[in-house]
Amino acid sequence: MKKRIEDRGLGIAKARAAALPRAIVYLLSSILSIAIALTASARAEQAKPSGDYLIHLPGIAGYHGMDRQLLDGLRDGGYAGEVQVIDWPGEAPGLAALFDRKRNLQRSQALADGIVARLRERPSDRIVVTAHSGGAGIVVWALEKLPAGVSVDTVVLLAPALSPEYDLSKALAHVRGKMYAFTSPYDVVLGPGTRTFGTMDGVKCDAAGKCGFVLPPDADKELYNRLVPLPYDNKWLREGNVGDHIGSMGRHFSRNVVAPLVTGKLDQPGAPVNDVASANGQARPTAARRSTALAPSRQKTSRSPNDSAASSLTPTRSTTPP
Repeated sequence: MKKRIEDRGLGIAKARAAALPRAIVYLLSSILSIAIALTASARAEQAKPSGDYLIHLPGIAGYHGMDRQLLDGLRDGGYAGEVQVIDWPGEAPGLAALFDRKRNLQRSQALADGIVARLRERPSDRIVVTAHSGGAGIVVWALEKLPAGVSVDTVVLLAPALSPEYDLSKALAHVRGKMYAFTSPYDVVLGPGTRTFGTMDGVKCDAAGKCGFVLPPDADKELYNRLVPLPYDNKWLREGNVGDHIGSMGRHFSRNVVAPLVTGKLDQPGAPVNDVASANGQARPTAARRSTALAPSRQKTSRSPNDSAASSLTPTRSTTPP
């Protein structure tokens, strides 16, 4: 009996001894498989290619055919990256979008948050922002709200509906490359229109999209070197741009003039921005006081807007052009 128990115990011990190498091999192979999978995942994440990411904001009328013409022209001109359209006027376009200061600040905060999220996900992406007319206000305020160390690469403002003396310093601090501003003295929307109803920042004057930005007294002159004024050039008639409010949005003009700036193939130098004194010396229309009906708390037209915004942000519509 004792012998039988010893034999049985010996058999169990031998079986365990025989199974141990197989268990160790299985365990090691499992660990190796997991390690290989994790390494492959990490390499794939590191190898994720950087790309171009373009954000476009229309004017107060919302996203329409002229915006599609602009984006189609950029595609024609070689832009091959991702495109997102932020249709910020939403269900309240037109003058309602112009006057709703609180909602516009919310839109700008949402845009800033979106830029931060994109760079957190894909830090190597090259981010380009284009904006037409009133969309320039949303873009500039969004740039002002970006945290320290977060920047976009290029900004293109087409007929910007901001007051000429608006201080762009804080926004320019978040532009790694250049901010281009297309303007035209023939733009009647940004002349009689903004003198009557006001600019995005609420000043009743000829907007910067008509007469250009000027350097406010307290602005950072070094940062203003990043602003490239592009006043209307008669040779742009050949590109289909007659100098009106939507002239810079045409497909042909977009392909041949705007696209090289967006793709980075052309770094347009541009002339220095005039200061307020020299601009006034050229008989530039003086900005009127801001209408108290729009923002009674505003004190100086050259300052940044109130950075506070409501915490609930309305989702924006994303559209990819064909």
